[in-house]
Amino acid sequence: MDTSEFWTVIEAARSASAAKKSFAEALVDELATRTKDDILRYQERFDEAHGAVYRWDVWAAAYLIGGGCSDDSFMDFRAGLIGLGREWYERAAACPDVLAEHPAVTAAAEAHSDEVVFNETVNYAASYAFERVAADGGDFYEAWNEYRTSRNASPEAASEGMGEDFDFDDPDEMRRRLPLLAALYLGNTP
Repeated sequence: MDTSEFWTVIEAARSASAAKKSFAEALVDELATRTKDDILRYQERFDEAHGAVYRWDVWAAAYLIGGGCSDDSFMDFRAGLIGLGREWYERAAACPDVLAEHPAVTAAAEAHSDEVVFNETVNYAASYAFERVAADGGDFYEAWNEYRTSRNASPEAASEGMGEDFDFDDPDEMRRRLPLLAALYLGNTP
């Protein structure tokens, strides 16, 4: 599965989720129509996209949007960012502050809700779909480890390419680095 096909899967799930199911449910349903090998290739692309936004500036955006953000929550935020679709993912990857323009983020800020973008279940969509299609009872994580080993793929990137670390609890620093999101979540006054 190449990058374009990965985003096609995401967009198909986004379209299906407009009806009466969550994005995560629609994603599992979409992946469950594919072979086990396709699901493993999807997971490989997912991990690449997930790891590419493992950066301090993206974490700071998650921190503002979520009213705080642990490392586990940051996993969920990055999964939810992928769930926003290719256009928003790429825009946020280039400049996380642009999330202040996303309609769901704006609405959540106005409603004082901290649940927008974060989507834990998306992290496990491939495993749920794999279990559904594995007639032989095959285990996703065993298959995934074998697949990664055969492809010499490494787990998600560690903290070395995360960019410059900074204090998320410093409102002035957050306003300087993420002015649009800070205006939404911290207000305009110091």
